[in-house]
Amino acid sequence: GGQPSLVVVAAAAADEALATLPSRNKTADGSASLGQPLTWNCKRATVKYIGEEKFAKGEWVGLQLTDGCGVHDGHVMGVPYFECPSGTGVFAQAAQLAASAPKAAALGSKAAVDTDAEIKYLPSKQKAADGSTSLGQKITWKGNKATVKYIGEVKFSKGEWLG
Repeated sequence: GGQPSLVVVAAAAADEALATLPSRNKTADGSASLGQPLTWNCKRATVKYIGEEKFAKGEWVGLQLTDGCGVHDGHVMGVPYFECPSGTGVFAQAAQLAASAPKAAALGSKAAVDTDAEIKYLPSKQKAADGSTSLGQKITWKGNKATVKYIGEVKFSKGEWLG
C-alpha cells in the first residue's frame, strides 16, 4: 500500500526540480528579448532567460552559446534558470550584448557583431592576492585546460575572481 505513493511523490518532486524559473520576455531597457539571437563577447548566442538571479543582484540575461564555450547548462548553484546543453550556457548583463546583424546572422557569419560598439575591459591584476596564480598562467579547471586572462573583482559577486 504505502510504497507506491512514496514513489509517486518522489517522481512528482523530481519533475518539480526540473522546472525552470519563469523568465521575463524583454530586458528592462528593451535591448534583448527571449529567443532573440545576438552576440556576447563576439560569440553567437540565443537569449534563454531574463530576470533576477540568486547569485548576483540586478537583471541578468541567460544565454545559450551557438558554438559551445559556455560554463553551465542553464542551472547555476542548483537553481534551474533555463535549459541548454552542458557547457553552452552563460549569464551576462544587457549592456554586454549586441544584437546580431540580420543579414550576417542569416548567412551564418561569425562576424555578426555591432562593430560600432567599443568594448571596455576591466584592468587585471598581475597576481592573485594569495600569490597562487599569475596572469597568463596555464591552469586546469574542472578538467579543462585554460589560460588566466583576468584577475580581479567582478560585478556579479564579491571577492577576487579569475577569468
